[in-house]
Amino acid sequence: MEPGEPGEPGEPAWDRHGEGTLGGRALLELAAATGVAAWATWAALLMPGFRRVPLRLQVPYQPSGPRQVANALALLRGRSGKTVDLGSGDGRLVVEAYKQGLSPAVGYELNPWLLCLSNYWAWKAGYHGKVSFLKKDLWKVNLSDCYNVIVFLAPSVKPPLAAKLLAELPDEARVVAGRFPFPSWTPTSTLGQGMEQVWAYDMKEVRRAAQREALSHSSLIKPGIRGQQL
Repeated sequence: MEPGEPGEPGEPAWDRHGEGTLGGRALLELAAATGVAAWATWAALLMPGFRRVPLRLQVPYQPSGPRQVANALALLRGRSGKTVDLGSGDGRLVVEAYKQGLSPAVGYELNPWLLCLSNYWAWKAGYHGKVSFLKKDLWKVNLSDCYNVIVFLAPSVKPPLAAKLLAELPDEARVVAGRFPFPSWTPTSTLGQGMEQVWAYDMKEVRRAAQREALSHSSLIKPGIRGQQL
């Protein structure tokens, strides 16, 4: 036999007719199995924390990348006071915040599997008992004693969350948003590009801007009211 003929030792398996190839039925079965596996992962790991949260306020889990974490913590460097991650996922931001000297460092997360994973990472880093991961709904947590707030959440929840932060956070607090900014706030500083970009907001400045906007809005309304009265 000449080298390279079917059946020769060393011939790539995918070149042999009828061997190592997937037919249409096999591909469909593989796709179905993959879909079932993905659904099972969602149902077991990610769904439990969402059941008690209104649909419009639900945020799917998406882990933060190393550069996102580094950028977020760079905007908190040199600060002190209680640091919280709202929707802390696997806990990596909380652990890294504690490494940077931010204490107490707390993560709020509803998903029990992600809470277990968070505690594992804290234990592996040697911070077991030094950081906290609490199974609490971020919408029901009182944030009045928080001075550093990390928010890696979807754009759909930013407007209602902005109202909560304005109502509860002290003037000295700083909010760091990852992936998506708060649409109605002007950031104090920003770092990174694309999906690695993060935005920092100082609450004192955010409140001043909100007050200026409210005054400007009221001054526009009053002449119209006087005109109607005349």
